[in-house]
Amino acid sequence: MATFKHISSKNADYGAAEKYLTFQHDEFSMKPTLDESGRLVPREDYRIAALNCGGEDFAVACMRSNLRYGKNQKREDVKSHHYIISFDPRDGTDNGLTVDRAQQLGEQFCTDHFPGHQALVCTHPDGHNHSGNIHIHIVINSLRIESVPLLPYMDRPADTLEGCKHRCTDAAMEYFKSEVMEMCHRENLYQIDLLHGSKNRITEREYWAQKKGQLALDKENAALAATGQPVKQTKFETDKAKLRQTIRKALDRATTFDEFSALLLQQGVTVKESRGRLSYLTPDRTKPITARKLGDDFDKAAVLALLTQNAHRAAEQTTAIPEHHSTQRGRLQEEKTAKTAPKENGLQRMVDREAKRAEGKGAGYDRWAAVHNLKQMAATHNFLTENELLDPDRLDAAEKAARETLSEKREALKTVEAALAAKKELRKAANDYRRTRPTVDEHRKLKGKKADRYYQANEADFIIYEAAKRKLRELHPGNKLPSRDKLNAEIEALISKKNALYNEYREAKAAHERLFTAQQNAQKLYRQPSRRKEQSHER
Repeated sequence: MATFKHISSKNADYGAAEKYLTFQHDEFSMKPTLDESGRLVPREDYRIAALNCGGEDFAVACMRSNLRYGKNQKREDVKSHHYIISFDPRDGTDNGLTVDRAQQLGEQFCTDHFPGHQALVCTHPDGHNHSGNIHIHIVINSLRIESVPLLPYMDRPADTLEGCKHRCTDAAMEYFKSEVMEMCHRENLYQIDLLHGSKNRITEREYWAQKKGQLALDKENAALAATGQPVKQTKFETDKAKLRQTIRKALDRATTFDEFSALLLQQGVTVKESRGRLSYLTPDRTKPITARKLGDDFDKAAVLALLTQNAHRAAEQTTAIPEHHSTQRGRLQEEKTAKTAPKENGLQRMVDREAKRAEGKGAGYDRWAAVHNLKQMAATHNFLTENELLDPDRLDAAEKAARETLSEKREALKTVEAALAAKKELRKAANDYRRTRPTVDEHRKLKGKKADRYYQANEADFIIYEAAKRKLRELHPGNKLPSRDKLNAEIEALISKKNALYNEYREAKAAHERLFTAQQNAQKLYRQPSRRKEQSHER
């Protein structure tokens, strides 16, 4: 299956890209491999071509264009974009894919989708892990030297203009992936769906962490084997791989989201939901890992779907084999009773049957309410007995204490959330100030009409600068800007504190709900006049 990857680079040395493509490099350090004489070792086999460079070297052509248009002169500018198309190793043997054919496909792909850009297209016959997969490197100068037609992935007029820069947006990546899939389909090559993610998403960083960890583990095991000591572990697992296993084990056992969260919490993993997305915080981290970085199996929709399946499976296993019903009415009555039955090991409020009769509820509902009240009476009595709360005064005191604890947890959580929001606002203001300050400093050097024209061309930056300066005066009095690293550390610490407080708040809320329900039921259960009346009705 072909895969598609994008890497942006701020390296001003365009020759480094060509050096990487044509000479051997260490797969871990990415440093060039040298021979005994200290010279670079060329790659054994590759195909390379330069496009839109006018017969010049790729690096020289890119630097000329940058100077001509005054672009890519700052350190923070993205100088080049590196796209990689990797084919399935089986394509060579099963589908006849050759290095020369792959090079042709790469040059055509570059011509069709990156017109107007100076580019290098290079094809290697094998990956760094010796898997035998043919892959294409396409390196383009971020600057466009010719005006081009509007392509499907472009959404701004500037995306077509000469002297403007290439933007790799999410929409562009989806378009490029769909084009790679179409190319593989046209060439009868193996292909997977690149547009709908993967169950286990392995990032570039995690991939290299696994490779380096496995290499270190192999060396350690070799040393142990040489001394005759037993080997405990042969396969290295990253922290994300261990987290995936922990989540999958919890998903196999849980039937509800609360149960899923509780099982993970036992392993020290906190589940957090924000804007409909899940993230997982492990004990050794201050910043949670989002489900998107783990894979599609761990996002909210997939987790809820699996929990629903588990609940249905558990219900089917625990439900007794239904007896033959003489009437359809009897079967429907049992189904209704099962749906309205209280949760196992849970408390529910007792029903005020008199009030429901006054509302016009029928005899069927009244019979169900009588059974429901009897079950809740027993559950409430057991709860009060187990917690030694049969005395009404002690129950009232316990409920009041639980309510006060819940209020304290809620206020503490709100305080941390407010502090976190303020820190994030301060960080945004500081970043906006740092980003727009060079524009303001440049404007101060100009005079007359030049200054007016410069202001009009960069008016948005001036507005952002003034707003950021006002916000900094409000949140951070003083002349010194807050440290970026210190702010990030404070924000991460507040996020960790917020997650811990949220778990405490959720536990306090559940405890108060149980006590409050027990208190309401106890008032009806042990209230003498109404209790006699309730018993007379139930007879």
